Amino acid sequence: MTIGKTIVLVPARMASTRLPGKPLADIAGLPMIVQVMHRALEADVGDVIIATDAKDVFDSVHDHGGRAVMTSADHSSGSDRIFEALQSIDREETVDTIINVQGDLPTIDQAAIRASLKPLERAEVQLATLATLIRDESESTNPNVVKLVGTSSGDQQLRALYFTRATAPWGEGPLYHHIGLYAWRRKALERFVGLSPSPLEQREKLEQLRALEDGMRIDAALVDTVPLGVDTPADLERARSILGQ
Repeated sequence: MTIGKTIVLVPARMASTRLPGKPLADIAGLPMIVQVMHRALEADVGDVIIATDAKDVFDSVHDHGGRAVMTSADHSSGSDRIFEALQSIDREETVDTIINVQGDLPTIDQAAIRASLKPLERAEVQLATLATLIRDESESTNPNVVKLVGTSSGDQQLRALYFTRATAPWGEGPLYHHIGLYAWRRKALERFVGLSPSPLEQREKLEQLRALEDGMRIDAALVDTVPLGVDTPADLERARSILGQ
């Protein structure tokens, strides 16, 4: 199945509790949101647009030659934010596929962004994501490391059966670390944002379970590494070290 016209939308909000103002935090001479924008542009899969509720972020993106759109400050999730942005920039509905790259992934590999499109070559897949094999035993029991429980769908891909913060599945065998980057079919994103938060989503605090509980098929492409998510001052220093080299 052809994937159609693709864009990358990057949600960015200033109200982080652990690292206030993080979209504008300096990393190797550029605001973090601009670093993320550069990684997405390097993937070369389509236009890259930042969706933000902050005029400072909007202005910074434009000052660095990028595109941004203002969205409501009331959104509870990045999915809601990118859907509002999509409606604003694509009223003619020419976009078929939307890649949601989180705004705190300044070291994301361009190949990983491209890999997220691969599962959508199957017509039955409505939402695609990424996962990687857990190699560090400590991650297996860490509730901050989300696990994807899935079954092989061939070609280095898994069909997602569940997502959990627990150690799962039980028994001998590989465990997979879910990476929160998503490639949406337009109709699936529209359907998703119209749903109420689901029971398992609220229990596990994992938004993607809403899609599974509604019957959407999610497949994951397997990649080699987990990108650094910047949530704390320590993460920020690591990102500065990586991108400053």
